[in-house]
Amino acid sequence: MGSKPNPRGVLHEISEPALGLNDESVFEIVRREDFSDVTYLLEIRHQTLAKAAKPGQFVIVITHELGERIPLTIADFDRDKGTITLVVQAVGKTTKEMQRTCQPGTRLFSVVGPMGTPSQIGDARKVVCVGGGLGVAPVFPQARACKENGAYVIGVIGFRSKELVFWEDKFREYCDEFIICSDDGSVGLKGTVTEGIKAAMEKHTDIDEVIAIGPPIMMKACAETTRPRGIKTTVSLNPIMVDGTGMCGGCRVKVGGRMRFACVDGPDFDGHQVDFDDLMNRLRRFAEEEKMAVERWSETCRAGEAAPTATRA
Repeated sequence: MGSKPNPRGVLHEISEPALGLNDESVFEIVRREDFSDVTYLLEIRHQTLAKAAKPGQFVIVITHELGERIPLTIADFDRDKGTITLVVQAVGKTTKEMQRTCQPGTRLFSVVGPMGTPSQIGDARKVVCVGGGLGVAPVFPQARACKENGAYVIGVIGFRSKELVFWEDKFREYCDEFIICSDDGSVGLKGTVTEGIKAAMEKHTDIDEVIAIGPPIMMKACAETTRPRGIKTTVSLNPIMVDGTGMCGGCRVKVGGRMRFACVDGPDFDGHQVDFDDLMNRLRRFAEEEKMAVERWSETCRAGEAAPTATRA
Protein backbone atom coordinates (compact mmCIF):
# COMPACT_ATOMS: atom_id res chain seq x y z
CA MET A 1 0.00 0.00 0.00
CA GLY A 2 3.03 2.31 -0.33
CA SER A 3 5.39 3.92 2.15
CA LYS A 4 4.42 4.76 5.70
CA PRO A 5 4.27 8.45 6.67
CA ASN A 6 7.54 10.13 7.64
CA PRO A 7 8.10 10.97 11.30
CA ARG A 8 6.99 14.46 12.27
CA GLY A 9 9.43 17.10 11.09
CA VAL A 10 11.27 14.86 8.64
CA LEU A 11 11.67 16.50 5.28
CA HIS A 12 12.44 14.72 2.04
CA GLU A 13 13.00 16.26 -1.35
CA ILE A 14 14.58 15.55 -4.69
CA SER A 15 17.01 18.12 -5.99
CA GLU A 16 17.39 17.10 -9.61
CA PRO A 17 14.61 17.15 -12.21
CA ALA A 18 13.37 13.68 -13.01
CA LEU A 19 13.02 12.27 -16.50
CA GLY A 20 10.11 13.85 -18.35
CA LEU A 21 9.88 16.86 -16.03
CA ASN A 22 9.28 19.22 -18.95
CA ASP A 23 6.16 17.27 -19.88
CA GLU A 24 3.31 19.45 -18.60
CA SER A 25 1.20 16.35 -18.00
CA VAL A 26 3.58 15.31 -15.20
CA PHE A 27 2.74 16.39 -11.65
CA GLU A 28 5.78 15.25 -9.71
CA ILE A 29 6.15 15.60 -5.95
CA VAL A 30 9.59 17.07 -5.28
CA ARG A 31 9.36 17.71 -1.54
CA ARG A 32 7.40 16.48 1.44
CA GLU A 33 7.40 17.64 5.04
CA ASP A 34 5.35 16.23 7.91
CA PHE A 35 4.17 18.78 10.47
CA SER A 36 2.32 16.28 12.66
CA ASP A 37 0.96 12.75 12.50
CA VAL A 38 -1.92 13.98 10.31
CA THR A 39 -0.69 17.17 8.62
CA TYR A 40 1.83 17.12 5.80
CA LEU A 41 3.18 19.33 3.02
CA LEU A 42 3.57 18.36 -0.63
CA GLU A 43 5.51 20.50 -3.08
CA ILE A 44 4.64 19.77 -6.70
CA ARG A 45 6.72 20.86 -9.65
CA HIS A 46 4.69 22.19 -12.57
CA GLN A 47 5.83 25.33 -14.37
CA THR A 48 2.46 26.38 -15.77
CA LEU A 49 0.58 25.97 -12.48
CA ALA A 50 3.24 27.89 -10.58
CA LYS A 51 3.22 30.71 -13.11
CA ALA A 52 -0.58 31.06 -13.05
CA ALA A 53 -1.27 30.57 -9.32
CA LYS A 54 -2.53 33.49 -7.25
CA PRO A 55 -3.48 33.85 -3.57
CA GLY A 56 -6.86 32.36 -2.73
CA GLN A 57 -6.98 29.83 -5.55
CA PHE A 58 -7.17 26.04 -5.33
CA VAL A 59 -6.56 22.92 -7.38
CA ILE A 60 -8.53 19.71 -7.91
CA VAL A 61 -6.27 16.71 -7.27
CA ILE A 62 -6.68 13.09 -8.38
CA THR A 63 -4.03 10.82 -6.91
CA HIS A 64 -4.42 7.84 -9.24
CA GLU A 65 -6.54 6.74 -12.19
CA LEU A 66 -9.39 5.45 -10.02
CA GLY A 67 -9.07 8.14 -7.37
CA GLU A 68 -11.67 10.71 -6.35
CA ARG A 69 -11.41 14.43 -7.05
CA ILE A 70 -10.55 16.53 -4.01
CA PRO A 71 -10.11 20.32 -3.76
CA LEU A 72 -6.94 21.56 -2.07
CA THR A 73 -6.08 25.22 -1.54
CA ILE A 74 -2.74 26.40 -2.89
CA ALA A 75 -0.73 27.17 0.23
CA ASP A 76 2.29 28.62 -1.57
CA PHE A 77 3.85 28.91 -5.00
CA ASP A 78 7.33 29.66 -6.31
CA ARG A 79 7.42 30.92 -9.88
CA ASP A 80 11.22 30.66 -10.10
CA LYS A 81 11.29 27.01 -8.99
CA GLY A 82 8.08 26.23 -10.88
CA THR A 83 6.37 24.67 -7.87
CA ILE A 84 3.13 24.91 -5.94
CA THR A 85 2.74 23.83 -2.32
CA LEU A 86 -0.21 22.00 -0.78
CA VAL A 87 -0.68 21.43 2.95
CA VAL A 88 -2.96 18.46 3.56
CA GLN A 89 -4.68 17.04 6.63
CA ALA A 90 -5.28 13.27 6.61
CA VAL A 91 -8.93 13.15 7.64
CA GLY A 92 -10.69 11.23 4.86
CA LYS A 93 -9.97 8.17 2.74
CA THR A 94 -8.14 10.01 -0.06
CA THR A 95 -6.06 12.29 2.15
CA LYS A 96 -5.05 9.31 4.32
CA GLU A 97 -4.14 7.40 1.17
CA MET A 98 -2.06 10.36 -0.02
CA GLN A 99 -0.28 10.43 3.32
CA ARG A 100 0.92 6.87 2.73
CA THR A 101 1.76 7.04 -0.95
CA CYS A 102 2.81 10.61 -1.79
CA GLN A 103 6.59 10.76 -1.49
CA PRO A 104 9.25 12.74 -3.38
CA GLY A 105 9.68 11.24 -6.82
CA THR A 106 6.09 9.97 -7.08
CA ARG A 107 3.51 11.61 -9.29
CA LEU A 108 -0.11 12.63 -8.95
CA PHE A 109 -2.43 11.40 -11.68
CA SER A 110 -4.00 14.81 -12.25
CA VAL A 111 -3.91 18.34 -10.88
CA VAL A 112 -6.39 20.80 -12.39
CA GLY A 113 -6.08 24.51 -11.72
CA PRO A 114 -5.52 27.07 -10.55
CA MET A 115 -9.25 27.36 -9.95
CA GLY A 116 -11.49 29.83 -8.20
CA THR A 117 -11.46 33.61 -8.22
CA PRO A 118 -8.14 34.98 -6.91
CA SER A 119 -8.27 36.99 -3.71
CA GLN A 120 -8.80 40.69 -4.26
CA ILE A 121 -5.76 42.38 -2.76
CA GLY A 122 -7.11 45.92 -2.60
CA ASP A 123 -5.85 49.16 -1.14
CA ALA A 124 -6.28 48.26 2.53
CA ARG A 125 -3.51 49.86 4.55
CA LYS A 126 -3.83 47.66 7.65
CA VAL A 127 -4.86 44.01 7.38
CA VAL A 128 -5.20 41.19 9.90
CA CYS A 129 -4.56 37.77 8.34
CA VAL A 130 -5.99 34.96 10.47
CA GLY A 131 -5.38 31.24 10.08
CA GLY A 132 -6.64 28.45 12.28
CA GLY A 133 -5.23 24.91 12.14
CA LEU A 134 -4.92 23.84 8.52
CA GLY A 135 -6.14 27.31 7.51
CA VAL A 136 -2.76 28.68 8.53
CA ALA A 137 -1.29 27.44 5.23
CA PRO A 138 -3.69 29.05 2.72
CA VAL A 139 -3.76 32.40 4.53
CA PHE A 140 0.02 32.73 4.12
CA PRO A 141 -0.08 33.75 0.40
CA GLN A 142 -2.67 36.37 1.34
CA ALA A 143 -0.45 37.81 4.06
CA ARG A 144 2.51 37.91 1.69
CA ALA A 145 0.48 39.54 -1.09
CA CYS A 146 -0.89 42.19 1.30
CA LYS A 147 2.61 43.00 2.52
CA GLU A 148 3.98 43.20 -1.03
CA ASN A 149 1.09 45.54 -1.83
CA GLY A 150 2.27 47.92 0.89
CA ALA A 151 -0.14 47.05 3.70
CA TYR A 152 0.70 46.84 7.40
CA VAL A 153 0.10 43.16 8.12
CA ILE A 154 -0.85 41.63 11.46
CA GLY A 155 -0.65 37.84 11.42
CA VAL A 156 -2.80 35.79 13.79
CA ILE A 157 -2.48 32.02 13.70
CA GLY A 158 -3.93 29.43 16.04
CA PHE A 159 -3.24 25.79 16.89
CA ARG A 160 -4.40 23.34 19.52
CA SER A 161 -0.93 23.19 21.07
CA LYS A 162 2.69 24.26 20.61
CA GLU A 163 3.65 20.89 19.07
CA LEU A 164 1.39 21.55 16.07
CA VAL A 165 2.81 24.98 15.14
CA PHE A 166 4.24 25.31 11.63
CA TRP A 167 5.37 28.12 9.31
CA GLU A 168 5.97 30.60 12.11
CA ASP A 169 9.15 31.76 10.36
CA LYS A 170 7.34 32.30 7.05
CA PHE A 171 4.72 34.50 8.68
CA ARG A 172 7.23 36.53 10.67
CA GLU A 173 9.03 37.37 7.43
CA TYR A 174 5.98 39.15 6.02
CA CYS A 175 4.06 40.29 9.11
CA ASP A 176 4.67 43.59 10.88
CA GLU A 177 3.09 42.07 13.98
CA PHE A 178 2.59 38.40 14.72
CA ILE A 179 0.33 36.68 17.25
CA ILE A 180 0.15 32.95 17.99
CA CYS A 181 -2.79 31.48 19.89
CA SER A 182 -3.12 27.99 21.31
CA ASP A 183 -6.11 26.21 22.80
CA ASP A 184 -4.09 24.88 25.74
CA GLY A 185 -1.95 27.98 26.28
CA SER A 186 1.30 26.14 25.54
CA VAL A 187 2.37 28.91 23.18
CA GLY A 188 1.28 32.52 22.75
CA LEU A 189 -2.16 33.64 23.85
CA LYS A 190 -4.37 31.00 25.42
CA GLY A 191 -7.55 30.54 23.47
CA THR A 192 -8.73 30.60 19.87
CA VAL A 193 -7.71 33.03 17.14
CA THR A 194 -10.54 35.35 18.16
CA GLU A 195 -8.40 36.25 21.17
CA GLY A 196 -5.70 37.37 18.77
CA ILE A 197 -8.18 39.39 16.72
CA LYS A 198 -9.44 41.10 19.88
CA ALA A 199 -5.87 41.94 20.89
CA ALA A 200 -5.21 43.44 17.45
CA MET A 201 -8.45 45.47 17.54
CA GLU A 202 -7.66 46.82 21.00
CA LYS A 203 -4.26 48.02 19.82
CA HIS A 204 -5.33 49.25 16.39
CA THR A 205 -8.48 51.28 15.74
CA ASP A 206 -7.72 51.65 12.03
CA ILE A 207 -7.88 48.02 10.80
CA ASP A 208 -9.26 48.01 7.25
CA GLU A 209 -9.80 44.29 6.75
CA VAL A 210 -9.61 40.89 8.41
CA ILE A 211 -8.90 37.84 6.23
CA ALA A 212 -9.77 34.58 8.01
CA ILE A 213 -9.27 31.01 6.82
CA GLY A 214 -9.92 27.87 8.81
CA PRO A 215 -12.74 25.56 9.93
CA PRO A 216 -16.23 27.04 9.37
CA ILE A 217 -16.89 27.38 13.10
CA MET A 218 -13.66 29.38 13.42
CA MET A 219 -14.46 31.67 10.49
CA LYS A 220 -17.94 32.25 11.88
CA ALA A 221 -16.43 33.26 15.24
CA CYS A 222 -14.02 35.63 13.48
CA ALA A 223 -16.88 37.27 11.57
CA GLU A 224 -18.89 37.72 14.76
CA THR A 225 -15.86 39.23 16.49
CA THR A 226 -15.40 41.91 13.82
CA ARG A 227 -19.11 42.55 13.14
CA PRO A 228 -19.65 45.07 16.00
CA ARG A 229 -16.77 47.18 14.68
CA GLY A 230 -17.93 46.92 11.07
CA ILE A 231 -14.52 45.69 9.92
CA LYS A 232 -14.57 44.11 6.48
CA THR A 233 -14.06 40.37 6.99
CA THR A 234 -13.21 38.02 4.15
CA VAL A 235 -13.42 34.24 4.57
CA SER A 236 -12.44 31.38 2.27
CA LEU A 237 -15.01 28.59 1.95
CA ASN A 238 -14.23 24.98 1.11
CA PRO A 239 -17.58 23.17 0.93
CA ILE A 240 -18.26 19.79 -0.68
CA MET A 241 -16.93 20.09 -4.21
CA VAL A 242 -16.94 17.69 -7.16
CA ASP A 243 -16.14 19.18 -10.55
CA GLY A 244 -14.86 22.60 -9.49
CA THR A 245 -16.46 24.37 -12.47
CA GLY A 246 -19.93 25.23 -11.13
CA MET A 247 -21.64 22.47 -13.11
CA CYS A 248 -22.46 20.01 -10.32
CA GLY A 249 -23.77 22.51 -7.78
CA GLY A 250 -22.26 20.57 -4.91
CA CYS A 251 -20.39 23.59 -3.56
CA ARG A 252 -23.38 25.91 -3.27
CA VAL A 253 -23.38 28.19 -0.26
CA LYS A 254 -25.76 30.88 0.99
CA VAL A 255 -24.23 34.34 1.01
CA GLY A 256 -26.36 37.38 1.69
CA GLY A 257 -29.51 35.33 1.15
CA ARG A 258 -28.40 34.29 -2.33
CA MET A 259 -27.13 30.93 -3.50
CA ARG A 260 -23.52 31.09 -4.71
CA PHE A 261 -21.06 28.49 -5.99
CA ALA A 262 -17.80 28.50 -4.03
CA CYS A 263 -15.78 27.04 -6.90
CA VAL A 264 -16.50 29.86 -9.37
CA ASP A 265 -17.96 32.72 -7.30
CA GLY A 266 -15.44 32.17 -4.52
CA PRO A 267 -13.84 30.73 -2.56
CA ASP A 268 -13.58 34.18 -0.92
CA PHE A 269 -16.78 35.74 0.43
CA ASP A 270 -17.91 38.43 2.84
CA GLY A 271 -17.84 36.66 6.20
CA HIS A 272 -20.65 38.83 7.56
CA GLN A 273 -22.94 37.58 4.77
CA VAL A 274 -22.16 33.84 4.85
CA ASP A 275 -24.75 31.46 6.29
CA PHE A 276 -22.28 29.37 8.26
CA ASP A 277 -24.95 27.18 9.86
CA ASP A 278 -26.15 26.06 6.43
CA LEU A 279 -22.54 25.48 5.33
CA MET A 280 -21.77 23.31 8.34
CA ASN A 281 -24.95 21.28 7.87
CA ARG A 282 -24.01 20.61 4.24
CA LEU A 283 -20.49 19.54 5.24
CA ARG A 284 -22.00 16.91 7.53
CA ARG A 285 -24.23 15.57 4.78
CA PHE A 286 -21.95 12.70 3.75
CA ALA A 287 -20.26 12.12 7.10
CA GLU A 288 -21.45 8.51 7.35
CA GLU A 289 -20.34 7.66 3.81
CA GLU A 290 -16.95 9.25 4.46
CA LYS A 291 -16.57 7.23 7.66
CA MET A 292 -17.40 3.99 5.83
CA ALA A 293 -14.91 4.80 3.04
CA VAL A 294 -12.12 5.31 5.57
CA GLU A 295 -13.00 2.06 7.36
CA ARG A 296 -12.98 0.05 4.11
CA TRP A 297 -9.69 1.56 3.03
CA SER A 298 -8.12 0.93 6.47
CA GLU A 299 -9.24 -2.71 6.39
CA THR A 300 -7.68 -3.14 2.94
CA CYS A 301 -4.42 -1.64 4.20
CA ARG A 302 -4.34 -3.90 7.25
CA ALA A 303 -5.05 -6.95 5.09
CA GLY A 304 -2.22 -6.02 2.75
CA GLU A 305 0.24 -5.52 5.61
CA ALA A 306 -0.75 -8.82 7.21
CA ALA A 307 -0.34 -10.83 4.01
CA PRO A 308 2.87 -12.88 3.61
CA THR A 309 5.47 -11.03 1.57
CA ALA A 310 5.54 -13.75 -1.10
CA THR A 311 1.85 -13.33 -1.85
CA ARG A 312 1.92 -9.57 -2.30
CA ALA A 313 1.59 -8.13 -5.78
